[in-house]
Amino acid sequence: MSQASDLAFTREGLYGTTVEATFAGATSFMRRRYSRDLTGVDVAITGVPYDLATSNRSGARLGPRAVRAISSTLSWGTVMGWGFDPFNTLAAVDYGDCAFDSGRPDQIPDEIYQHAKTILDQDTAMLMLGGDHFSTYPVIKAHAEKHGPISLIHFDAHSDTWEDEDGRIDHGTMFYHAAKQGIVDAEHSAQVGMRLFNPDSHGYNVYPAEWVHEEGIEKTIAAIRQVVRDRPCYVSFDIDCLDPSYAPGTGTPVIGGLSSHQALRIIRGLAGINVVGMDVVEVAPAYDVSEITALAAATIGLDLLCLYAYKHCPPEKG
Repeated sequence: MSQASDLAFTREGLYGTTVEATFAGATSFMRRRYSRDLTGVDVAITGVPYDLATSNRSGARLGPRAVRAISSTLSWGTVMGWGFDPFNTLAAVDYGDCAFDSGRPDQIPDEIYQHAKTILDQDTAMLMLGGDHFSTYPVIKAHAEKHGPISLIHFDAHSDTWEDEDGRIDHGTMFYHAAKQGIVDAEHSAQVGMRLFNPDSHGYNVYPAEWVHEEGIEKTIAAIRQVVRDRPCYVSFDIDCLDPSYAPGTGTPVIGGLSSHQALRIIRGLAGINVVGMDVVEVAPAYDVSEITALAAATIGLDLLCLYAYKHCPPEKG
């Protein structure tokens, strides 16, 4: 029996999982086919290798590549905690990366927005691999145009809602602008894992890491569900939501964060919510140790695909 290889290019169909040597081959996310043809595709996985909006250590531009590479170790089939292989019912491709000219930084937000809009206009959902967290802003702008004001489920060490003047590009202020501009419905959005104080919530429902630790996973899940209900929601996971002991490879680490176990349990506890888009951002491989941050991000990305499949492409019974 011949061994499958380079499935990112040789895969014939959109469905199913074929095991490939984890240490070799083309490194698409979860060995999905690289394609810009979205005919019949449910979700496009795409990278936004951008980190010009960082306020501390740069390097998240290399995140999409690192997350794709380590995801090969996860491409086995049935996902633990879900009990199904999402790719049996979810047609997903790796759409490659958003292209932009870093020498013209003022144009990049619109280029990311147009990249997202191109995908969404073909009735395909997105899993975005960042990149710094500002990358989420033009992406959710495109989502809001399609779905209306978005309920945001935001995992992070930081609120990213510090007040700022209009037009500035910063990965710590974009959700302030998003709420102010009506892109995000803050009243029906949840922020989870925060560890830096912000005196103004700007209408968001905030569940700091300390609250999660004290109240527990089940209460956190219930709180998010109560806030979001059945509204179209976008899940944005900044990897620095995890404690640096679980995710050292990020630009702005803060101690006291969630464990990888807590994060996965919360995501899995949200099964059935009306998720319409998702991302994992702020992986900076230069600061990583043995790829544990990239592995955490790839695993969270896979769980987000399971979350989407559970609602929109229900797993096979039996």
